[in-house]
Amino acid sequence: MAAQASKPKSASASIAKPAVKKPVAKKQRAAKAKLLSSKLAFQGKVFNVFSDTLIEPSGHRNTRDVIRHNGSVVMLAVDERKNPADPDVILERQYRHAAGQFLLELPAGSREPGEAPLAAAKRELIEETGFRARRWTMLIRYFASPGFLGEWMQIYLARDLREGTSRPELDEQIEVLRVPLSQVMKMIAEGKIHDGKTLIGLSLYDQARRDGRI
Repeated sequence: MAAQASKPKSASASIAKPAVKKPVAKKQRAAKAKLLSSKLAFQGKVFNVFSDTLIEPSGHRNTRDVIRHNGSVVMLAVDERKNPADPDVILERQYRHAAGQFLLELPAGSREPGEAPLAAAKRELIEETGFRARRWTMLIRYFASPGFLGEWMQIYLARDLREGTSRPELDEQIEVLRVPLSQVMKMIAEGKIHDGKTLIGLSLYDQARRDGRI
């Protein structure tokens, strides 16, 4: 029996069509608002309030009240001499009028105009607690509440502590406490510490210790 001749394949069947690549859409970054004017609305001892008039990216004209501040430093001072595996954390207990209650906090304070952050941290630690530290490491720099507050806060880890005499301001009634890290973290887990800078600083420090980075 004669072999049946095979039908020639069409060009469309024998040649694969190249894949058509769809253009990748570029992500558009949100535009910044345009500042039209900035007027000092309040001048205080610690901060100033400005009323800023803006044109939003949508074209909407808007007014925002913004608190301007020199910036603050936070000192996470730890004493590892007694028990390096569970060092003491230096905390402060003081009444906060705005919160209407006593709070447990890491020592902190405002920078003077033109003052370097680390210099401010060393000064504030001595003034509020009397402690001096030989080793300093910056843990993080962040905005406390950027919706209306243009304040940078910087948290420093202070180690190799030495006691001294505190020099608090006349309006500062501060009780200085030494609390083991394990106990402080337990208090955080139980919702007994409500200060933001303290929660951030201690959580970062505890995790860094667990990871072996400190």
